[in-house]
Parts: sequence; C-alpha cells; structure tokens
Amino acid sequence: MNAPYCCPNCKTNRSRFNIIEQVSKSVKMDPASGETIEEYSANNLSPFHIPYKGPDYKVQCAACGLVEDEKTFIAFGEKK
Repeated sequence: MNAPYCCPNCKTNRSRFNIIEQVSKSVKMDPASGETIEEYSANNLSPFHIPYKGPDYKVQCAACGLVEDEKTFIAFGEKK
C-alpha cells in the first residue's frame, strides 16, 4: 500500500480511497436453507474445499465508488 493510486474509472481521484481488508471464512452451507452447517479453519478444510486465494485488499474510489483490486489502482497511479 505504499504506491500512488489513481482511479481507473474517474481518472482524476488520486487521494481519496477506502481500503477494504478481505477476510475469508470457509463454510459448508445447507443447499436448501442456506444455513451454515460447518465452519472450517485454514488448516482443517475438507478435501473438496479449495482455500481462498484472492487478494488481501480491495480498494474503493471514494469519489466514484469503483471497487477493484489494489493492483489496478496502483497501475493507473504509476501512469502519468
């Protein structure tokens, strides 16, 4: 998070952003009711449950509301 950002949508915002920390929770749900049946820990996943491999952070532009991966905002921030 120590890189300049620029919003790829509105292309003018370089200073106002919301940093969203993503914390995943692995669960097994009842397909009929949507109720959580079981929660898994990171080292106790079932054989058919793939662990979350997405980004740790998302960024939201506080001017236009766009939410994207941090890498996207950094890539546009480095262009100038």
